[in-house]
Amino acid sequence: MNLQRGPVLASKVFALVLVALAGWTIPAIGAVGARAEDKPYVVKDGKVDKAVYNGWRRYTESCLRCHGPDGAGSSYGPDLLHSLESMSEENFKEVVVNGRQNVTAATTSVMPPFAQVEDVMLYIEDIYAYLKARSDGVLGRGRPERFDR
Repeated sequence: MNLQRGPVLASKVFALVLVALAGWTIPAIGAVGARAEDKPYVVKDGKVDKAVYNGWRRYTESCLRCHGPDGAGSSYGPDLLHSLESMSEENFKEVVVNGRQNVTAATTSVMPPFAQVEDVMLYIEDIYAYLKARSDGVLGRGRPERFDR
């Protein structure tokens, strides 16, 4: 973790890691519109709120190279949209924070831990919201368009 930005940022990252590990949820900061109780995203007429848009940006920067465009998977990383059909938000966060290793006789797959990656940990809620909207089928492929207040 880069501590050159000061102790305030370091304490914020540490707090978010603790929250993620404990399975607690924090409402997305700056979200526009009301979120449905059981949905972490707001999508209206194909447009997304600020948090989901930010999740797309962070996903594209940190996750795309393994999990492919739009979370649809690649030859290197699994389809996250399919995974999120049955994976809880808490389990998703646990895997992102701690990583995962699946070794079978036929394959070996390794997800590295991202607990030390600020751009992932600070926006883990947004990344989840983006991927969950894609997984639920309410958001299409490509760069989403944001709606204004």
